[in-house]
Amino acid sequence: MAKRAKKRAVAAAESSSRTTLYLVVGAVAVGVVGLAVLLILNMRGEGPIRGLVTFPRLARDHDNTLVFAASELPPAGGPHYDTWANCGIYDEPVDTGHALHSLEHGAVWMTYPPDLPADEVAVLQGVAEPEPYVLLSPYEGQRSTVVMTAWGLQLELDSVNDDRIGDFIEQYQLGPQTPERGATCRDGAGVPMN
Repeated sequence: MAKRAKKRAVAAAESSSRTTLYLVVGAVAVGVVGLAVLLILNMRGEGPIRGLVTFPRLARDHDNTLVFAASELPPAGGPHYDTWANCGIYDEPVDTGHALHSLEHGAVWMTYPPDLPADEVAVLQGVAEPEPYVLLSPYEGQRSTVVMTAWGLQLELDSVNDDRIGDFIEQYQLGPQTPERGATCRDGAGVPMN
C-alpha cells in the first residue's frame, strides 16, 4: 500500500512538473508571438496622413533660369535651382527654386499666407525652430492657413494647431520619399531668422 501511495505521489509530482513546464512554454510562446506582432506593426509605419496629396515621378533637373508662376500652393518638387535654401525660419518668402532644392535634400517646407496673424505665425515658429530640416516662410497667394510640403508630398491645413503638422514633419523630414536624403540644408541661399 505504501508503495502504491508513493507511486501515486511520484506520478502526481511528475504530472505537476509537466503542467508547469507546459504553462511556462505556453507563456513564452505567447510573449514571442505578441512581440513579433508589435514589431511587424511598427515596421509598417503609420501610413499616409489624412488629406495628403502625392506627386509621383517629379523631375529633378537643375536650372537657374527657371521662373516660377504665382500659385495658391508651393510646388512639391520638380526642376529647381542648383543651390538649396538654408533651412530655418523666414519672415519673408523664400525663393521657390531654392526651397525645392531643399526638399530634394529632405527638408519640409511649411508655408503660410503673408497676412496670417502674428500669434499664429509664432505657433508655427515654435514647431519649426527645433527641426534641422524645416523651412518656414510666408508664401504669396496661399489661401490655406498652413501648407506642409516635402518632396512629392503636400498637405493643406486650416489650423496652426492641427496635429498633422507634427505628424508630417515626423514622417517626411528626411523621409523615404527624399531623393538626396541627408544632403545639407545649410551653406546655401537665404538668411533665416534663427
